[in-house]
Amino acid sequence: METVSILPYVILFLFTLLSFPFIRKQKSGLPIKRFKLPPGSMGWPYIGETLQLYSQDPNIFFLTKQKRYGEIFKTHILGCPCVMLASPEAARFVLVTHAHLFKPTYPKSKEKLIGPYALFFHQGECHTQLRKLVQRTLAPDAIRKLIPDIEEIAVSAMDSWAASGQVINTLYEMKKFSFEVGILSIFGHLDRGYKEKLEENYQIVDKGYNSFPTNITGTAYHKALLARKRLNQILGEIICERKEKRLAEKDLLGHLLNFKDEKGQTLTEEQIADNIIGVLFAAQDTTASVITWILKFLHDDPKLLEAVKAEQKVIYGSNDGGKRPLTWAQTRSMPLTYRVVLESLRMASIITFTFREAVVDVEYRGYLIPKGWKVMPLFRNIHHDPEFFSDPHEFDPSRFEVAPKPNTFLPFGNGVHSCPGNELAKLEALILVHHFVTRFRWKVVGSQSGIQYAPFPVPQQGFPARYWKESSSFIQHVCP
Repeated sequence: METVSILPYVILFLFTLLSFPFIRKQKSGLPIKRFKLPPGSMGWPYIGETLQLYSQDPNIFFLTKQKRYGEIFKTHILGCPCVMLASPEAARFVLVTHAHLFKPTYPKSKEKLIGPYALFFHQGECHTQLRKLVQRTLAPDAIRKLIPDIEEIAVSAMDSWAASGQVINTLYEMKKFSFEVGILSIFGHLDRGYKEKLEENYQIVDKGYNSFPTNITGTAYHKALLARKRLNQILGEIICERKEKRLAEKDLLGHLLNFKDEKGQTLTEEQIADNIIGVLFAAQDTTASVITWILKFLHDDPKLLEAVKAEQKVIYGSNDGGKRPLTWAQTRSMPLTYRVVLESLRMASIITFTFREAVVDVEYRGYLIPKGWKVMPLFRNIHHDPEFFSDPHEFDPSRFEVAPKPNTFLPFGNGVHSCPGNELAKLEALILVHHFVTRFRWKVVGSQSGIQYAPFPVPQQGFPARYWKESSSFIQHVCP
């Protein structure tokens, strides 16, 4: 396994020395003497244990800590004192039953690029209202209407890969695909000129998102900030045009434009722009990474791949050899493929953990979580715990023939801040797999093993592969 270079993180730690104290005393809402901090090491002053985390596979770092200290332990990473939680009960405590005691938290540098009005930076009534607007667009009743368009995007992309004859960086192409679907769900059928401008500037923002946050001319972060301003201008033009035409679209932009709160207040253009960018961020990298992993897992298990093909051939044949689009009912009738998607989500655990911050002193199982400390439910540790998933490092879709125990399967988080686009992400995966296995073949080029973190866990080098169309004899066999 490989990890990303630790140099950016070393620089980041030095940058944050003046911004974060090692251990900060807090005003207590609890009698602190009754409770003690969780076990664990805080590492070196200021730097903490960040070097240990990013100089090795982060999974090993977290698992080693859990084995030594148990399901709750403390550490100090990225300039912040943290409490790690590695049990279903702890994840539910933070994300569901006591969510009001913990707020979502992101580094300010990242918040600037997405926009402070985006959904996932808020809580309470503001968050509830914004979430309802987003969910209207991403609920099953809404996304089922997108199936023909998603199919068209998928098949067009795969046709271009096959026609090129070139080695394709699968992850990179999946990012382009998921971006297109994100644009579709936000704007419907957007003018190509606007789409190209949005994609060009969004890619610059995406590159700067995980870079060292120095606002100096020429740096990736500086370029990202400028691109983010250009995105605001482009979105302003789209909003203005939509208002002038008085289009009553039911896409996300339409819902955002038509929103009024109890006092009759509407959303500003800045609020609308931030939430559009937020949805694009949430929709692209994670979905692209999961789909890339699905193709990797199918490639590595020929018997499973043949079984998935057999399931999809039936649907393909019933659609007159793919001449008719998939239906919503058909995407709900892919039990094996759906289990492959779920097992890929578990195995890959794209979102390894989530960040929260204690808004008051909190007691959990006799331990103190001080106000201001970061709190991180470790989804990957839970997903890979043999107590909940036997042989957790084996890819076995059959384990999802029975529903997992509550709070043990959290690929999209849990509670009020869980991902509202989870159904769209799964739908994208099902549609892509259907067309991959019925229309195309692929062969991996280079190394077929290894993981890199950029920052999500992805197959080595983005899973480079060459794709080509199935032979006509295969098509005739499928649809006699």
